Amino acid sequence: MIEQTTNQSKWYRDSILVKLSIITIIILVLLIPSSWIQGLVTDREGYQQEMMSSVTDKWSGSQLIQGPVLVVPYKKQVTVTDGDKKASTSEVIKTLYVLPQNLQIKADIKTELFESGIYDAIVYNSKVDIKGSFDRLELSELGINPDDIQYDKARLVFSICDLKGLKNNPAVKIQGQEYSPEPAIDENIPFEKGLQVSFQLQKNQGLTFSYHLDLKGSNELNFLHIGKTTDVEVNSDWSNPGFNGRYLPDNRNATNKGFGAKWHMLYYNRPFPQQWVNDNTILTNDKAVKQAIFGVKLQLPVDQYRKVLRTTKYATLIILLTFVSLFLTEVIRKQNIHLFNYTLVGAAMVVYYILLLSFSEQIGYNYAYLISSAATIALISLFTASLLKNRNVAALFAFILFIFYGFIFIIIQLEDLSLLFGSIALFLIVATLMYFSRKINWDKH
Repeated sequence: MIEQTTNQSKWYRDSILVKLSIITIIILVLLIPSSWIQGLVTDREGYQQEMMSSVTDKWSGSQLIQGPVLVVPYKKQVTVTDGDKKASTSEVIKTLYVLPQNLQIKADIKTELFESGIYDAIVYNSKVDIKGSFDRLELSELGINPDDIQYDKARLVFSICDLKGLKNNPAVKIQGQEYSPEPAIDENIPFEKGLQVSFQLQKNQGLTFSYHLDLKGSNELNFLHIGKTTDVEVNSDWSNPGFNGRYLPDNRNATNKGFGAKWHMLYYNRPFPQQWVNDNTILTNDKAVKQAIFGVKLQLPVDQYRKVLRTTKYATLIILLTFVSLFLTEVIRKQNIHLFNYTLVGAAMVVYYILLLSFSEQIGYNYAYLISSAATIALISLFTASLLKNRNVAALFAFILFIFYGFIFIIIQLEDLSLLFGSIALFLIVATLMYFSRKINWDKH
């Protein structure tokens, strides 16, 4: 009876399937702290966004250059019939809105990296030259009598997204004459925040305009496509640009010293009419504005939180492959490794991601990955050497871990090709496991 009990105890202790089942449970338990780490990365990224919002609030936010628009009031006779069927005629003031025939914008952006603790934000100073022209008013298309136009009350209205970013009062030239703009606050302006210039519009004539904006902003500089033809040229000392909106630049180049981009757009895809009357919401319609916005995004070349978060999503794969490798080493060499030691190895691999996150905030993702991976591989390899009493096997296990972590690093760097390389690597790993699993006696009890 004692011998039978001993044999049953030995069966549970030596069973490969039982040990594999317990190892699987350990892996599943380790997923809990792995998910906590992903939440920690998300929280740290949220702190970065809060800091960037604080910086942009104090400096100036992303800028959107809108306009200019020619706003011209005109008189209209309106007949109203009262309840007694008596008609009365009164004169009301309507508003005509006209967009530029051509619009040319040239922007030069000088960036600055604003550091707040361990976080960075991009701010910039820009000099923007805007010029263009309006054709003479096409009043017959709208059924307006030219004699009803109030030419002496014409206005040129333009806007930027954050008026706090204006570093000086821009001088506006219309037909060679200089004007000083003022805030536009009446209900007929076509923008939510506008500046306006009042001038005398010449009858049956077009006009030319030009003005210069000295702007502060952060992260993005965007433009609104409102010209019948719109030409925009942007140059900057920032070497890692992104492009916003539905319009990619026709010409673009980027070097380690900066970038340049040019757009040339016609009005065919523009969501605004060339002229309209009595509707100041045309240029503030969210859907239309979204279709007409384009510009540049001054993005950071390395977003360590995004890369760390992507790395943590491979935690299950790395822990699984490491445990399988350790288990195969144990079975092939016929040296027993206690389940508690498996748990310690798994804990070291979970702590790895905390190291990666903390170091990446200080020295960047690539160097953090190198230091964290080297420290984790060294720790697990030395621990394995002490367990198996064999340096050669520990060195081989260190090489296997090096392959695993190197494989993940390559996948993170090659975003567009990550699926291709990942699938090929996983196929090779499965093939290798199939080869070595041939030496295991799965019927062992």
